[in-house]
Amino acid sequence: MLSLSLKMKMRTEFYDFCFLSSYSIVIFISFLQQSNAKMNYDSYLSNSKLGGCDIFQGSWVYDETYPLYDTSKCRFIESEFDCQKNGRSDKMYLKYRWVPSGCALPRFDGPKLLEKIKGKKIMFVGDSLSLNQWQSLTCMLHASLPQSNYTIDRKGSLSTFTLHEFDVSLILSRNAFLVDLVEEKIGTVLKLDSIENGKDWKGYDMLIFNTWHWWLHKGTNQPWKFIEDGKTIRKDMDRLIAFKKGLSTWSKWVDTNINPNNTTVFFQGISPTHYRGDEWNETKSTCMGQTRPISGKTYPGGSLEEAMAVKQILAKMKVAVTLLDITTLSQLRKDGHPSSFGNYGTVKGNDCSHWCLAGVPDTWNQLLYAILLQNHHH
Repeated sequence: MLSLSLKMKMRTEFYDFCFLSSYSIVIFISFLQQSNAKMNYDSYLSNSKLGGCDIFQGSWVYDETYPLYDTSKCRFIESEFDCQKNGRSDKMYLKYRWVPSGCALPRFDGPKLLEKIKGKKIMFVGDSLSLNQWQSLTCMLHASLPQSNYTIDRKGSLSTFTLHEFDVSLILSRNAFLVDLVEEKIGTVLKLDSIENGKDWKGYDMLIFNTWHWWLHKGTNQPWKFIEDGKTIRKDMDRLIAFKKGLSTWSKWVDTNINPNNTTVFFQGISPTHYRGDEWNETKSTCMGQTRPISGKTYPGGSLEEAMAVKQILAKMKVAVTLLDITTLSQLRKDGHPSSFGNYGTVKGNDCSHWCLAGVPDTWNQLLYAILLQNHHH
């Protein structure tokens, strides 16, 4: 009867932290080990539907206890994300909490997370949206333990935030495409089948990958002159197809080089932009001047093809990669971007792709934290 009741608990309440004592978690884990359910548990993790609850489906609710930290006390924050310092006067966007349908998320607990990841090296690999999430997590941890001794070291495309007391390092490796971008005689070539830079990703306890936004860049913002696809070199091609080919190369690298017993792998899902107001039924609008999320659980503009492409590729992999499926919950936050408060020097831009901090990426990290609390393998 005990194992049966635990089985029912696994299906119905495992993710509801409000109703689980630490004792039942220990019993639950031993039950999993005894029943040799490791493979099923990995698939649970990779689908992020623990206990039958999809933590990525839900809605935003106003919460006076938010934000999780005061950006003015996170002195190392990148100025492009510090919307309050850059003159954004409205504060409602700071006050929203993500509530999944059918279960409760644990409130972020920095000391608890640090005990969990003590002695570990965690690397974020990706573009400026990886920077957004990495920066958010560094501020969240610093706010949890303001007296803890930290250092930040920047060398080339690598930034390392270390909390020495816990021997924890959060590393950011700036890499917009994951596949190789190489200077050759003809110019810069984006190589869809080559991933030599993967050698820099070995030896970490956790890897959190992300790529997409740079695949769309054109004109002067496009960092490559040619795309190499197999033996074909061309000026351009369908960007979604190129992205799928590049991501497929990355997935093969992970399957070949990563031992899931030593390294946990996440993919930071596609972060949406809000440049087209017709997606939320406000023609000619952008994120500029938006102060509230979209209410409800669905985005009027629908799903993204690139997000579907990520899911399809992850589903075929041998190594279980946990998708941080942040797309829909972020789509609802048209109010969360820096817009004209991104501080890009003298240029007065309208940034509807990155996110203000404190803000939406804090929720991405809260979801990461929730999954890590349940991941007993590492």
